[in-house]
Amino acid sequence: MYTRILVAVDGSNTSRRAFDNALNLASKLGATLRAFYAVENTPMYFDAPGYDPSILRDRLVEQGKELTAELSAAMRGRGVSGDILVGEASSLDDVPALVLRAAAEFNADLIVMGTHGRRGMQRLILGSVAERCVRQSTFPVLLVPSAAGGDDADKPAPA
Repeated sequence: MYTRILVAVDGSNTSRRAFDNALNLASKLGATLRAFYAVENTPMYFDAPGYDPSILRDRLVEQGKELTAELSAAMRGRGVSGDILVGEASSLDDVPALVLRAAAEFNADLIVMGTHGRRGMQRLILGSVAERCVRQSTFPVLLVPSAAGGDDADKPAPA
């Protein structure tokens, strides 16, 4: 039985579906839910005129704050206990490492993540946070595919 569920969120529609599934599961099981949002830093060494990585970082931090308020309200509305944690990736800790560390520190029984289901060159170029978490995790991982939500899975989430 799952009593502590960690769900990775990034603001996309796919991760919102993962959150909704984790919220439903936590509600039915009486589990504690922690939503984890990772700020992924862009490389600071990119040398191009006018490039300022702090603009993107600041927007991602702001998105984390917006998600915290939204997801907290959804959890309260369903009577699910838990919290939202924001972490920040670095050159030493990428997003999969942060998600797995957050799950370990939370003593999670289950990790829930959305997956875009990319294949071929897209997957090679973009990688897969979900795939790396599945491969490296010592916890069960539930993947919620983007296709589970219909044709708008890859469209940006409403602001």
